[in-house]
Order: sequence, then structure tokens, then C-alpha cells
Amino acid sequence: MSQSIGANCNELKKEYDTCFNKWYSEKFLKGDVRPECEELFQKYRDCVLNAIKQKKIDKLLVEARKEDPFSSVTEKK
Repeated sequence: MSQSIGANCNELKKEYDTCFNKWYSEKFLKGDVRPECEELFQKYRDCVLNAIKQKKIDKLLVEARKEDPFSSVTEKK
């Protein structure tokens, strides 16, 4: 599996990927669509967002979205 954008997020990514892959193969593909792994996902997401801020990528993302916004995001507003 690939590395996370933040080195300190790698362990959380590994835990989330493992949980998701198990859920997907053992439950989702058999028809059980009840979500799992949400707590791990939130922890990993928070870590990634912090890494993005630390690397100052967040400002680049804001500018990129101004130039070419996702249509699904702009339609929901």
C-alpha cells in the first residue's frame, strides 16, 4: 500500500486500509452495505488535513478549486 502524505499518518492509513479492505471483501461484496471503519477514517482524515496544512498545500487546493471547481461541489451549494 502507498504511503500517506504525512509520514506521521502512515500507521493510521495502514489501520484504515486494513479495516476497509476487510469490510469490503467480507461484507460489502456479500451485500452488507452498513458502513464500518468510520472512526479510523476520521482519525486518518484529520491527520491528512493537518499534514496538508503543515506542508502549506491547503492554500494551493483553495486556489485550484477557485480556478476549476468540482461541478458536484458547486452544484450542492
